[in-house]
Amino acid sequence: MEKRYGLPTAIGMVIGIVIGSGVFIKGGKVLNLTNGNLVQGIAVVGIVGLICIICSLVFAELGSRYEKVNGVVDYAEVALGPKYAYGVGWFMLTMYTPGLVAMLAFFSAMMFLQLFGISAVDFSTGSVNFVAIGVGAGFMMIDYGINILSPRIAGKLQVSMTVIKLIPLILMGVVGTIAGLVNGTTLQVLNYVNTAEYVPVDGAGFFKAIVGFAFAYEGWILATSINQELKDAKKNLPIALVGGAAVTIIIYALYIWAMSSVGDVKTITSTWPFGETLPRIAFSNLFGNVIGTIVYVFITISCLGTMNGLVMANCRGLYALSARKMGPAPKFFGDVDPQNGFSIKSAVFGMMTCGFWYAWTVMMWMGGPGLFGSVHNIEWLAWEPDEIGIICLYVMYIPMMIGLMAKAKDLNPIRRFVLPGLGLICCLFFAYAIWAGYGAKQCIGYLIVFAIFEAAGMLANKYLNRAEIG
Repeated sequence: MEKRYGLPTAIGMVIGIVIGSGVFIKGGKVLNLTNGNLVQGIAVVGIVGLICIICSLVFAELGSRYEKVNGVVDYAEVALGPKYAYGVGWFMLTMYTPGLVAMLAFFSAMMFLQLFGISAVDFSTGSVNFVAIGVGAGFMMIDYGINILSPRIAGKLQVSMTVIKLIPLILMGVVGTIAGLVNGTTLQVLNYVNTAEYVPVDGAGFFKAIVGFAFAYEGWILATSINQELKDAKKNLPIALVGGAAVTIIIYALYIWAMSSVGDVKTITSTWPFGETLPRIAFSNLFGNVIGTIVYVFITISCLGTMNGLVMANCRGLYALSARKMGPAPKFFGDVDPQNGFSIKSAVFGMMTCGFWYAWTVMMWMGGPGLFGSVHNIEWLAWEPDEIGIICLYVMYIPMMIGLMAKAKDLNPIRRFVLPGLGLICCLFFAYAIWAGYGAKQCIGYLIVFAIFEAAGMLANKYLNRAEIG
């Protein structure tokens, strides 16, 4: 495909994918899981952010060395060969990316409906609003339509929505921090840990908070999906990865800290499980109800911007495998439409996988609209597709980091051993965090589904691939 994107789009894709619904939704979850301990909440932001920076530096090094079709799949191929690259690419195509798109589509609908006072989910009764399901599905289909019909417009939307989404975060981060210090609410929240009401958080809660907030940082790796379409990729991709990650950490820390301007810890933690009402409470306290409501317009755009970045990556997933003559019908799905220079068939396949995970998310994890409520209680099936999928991908990074240490003999010791070694530790820490935080049933349940999808991918690569070639 043609070199259509410059550095601004790459940076916009990193920040645009990473900064979205995660901080608005998972921020309340983190503060709840840390039992209202603001310092521990900031620590969670810092720990996950540090992991993101370290891994970004490793992949920036990989990005400066290898440029082929799809960054992370390229790196997997260099590490362990084409079979492992196919396994990683198939996982990202069929589980990881569509799982995130599905969650973002529903989160976008949830924030949008808040403008009209409509609740999307009632976890107390296990019911999900049919309207929210329909709006989320509509957002998802419209975004795929834009990406399929005009990938250039999709890229421009990514940059513009990135700028728009930074407005409420920076506004709240700066004004909320100043207001909290001036009126004493920050001190009040910080002092909550010294009151009789405070219950110290246990290890499981802290690890759950880390895993949960990983969603708020995730997606940066998907910027590597436009590797082939990025101008001067070996130079621009590393800048985008590291620069985008650094900006995200600063903005996130400021935003979470600014939540202390609410003053009442119980109000902050009561926004569990999604925390979608917390931004309105915080902004309304500072700027009034009208501004508090208008902010939801920006937050909805923020969510949609994140989803668009993920959709951009998902549209190219099967094409990246087909370009290597891997996967089902590589000639068919690797075909680039001459009119818009884009693989439409790959994008349609990606949309179908997202449809599956959207149905799984609202029915299995959320419990569905009174249809699958009991399934939500079965831990083997009711895992969050976004959080556990993110950690699974980090585990798959490990061979890539080892491969860099083994093969990059021209690098100095810090870039060859120290940096990827730290990245390896970060990936193992994430794996331990999700096991300790969510338990064996959810982890093993996800791995069973993972094995089924990977087996299906291997069979497709073996039989459907050969059938087309024959």
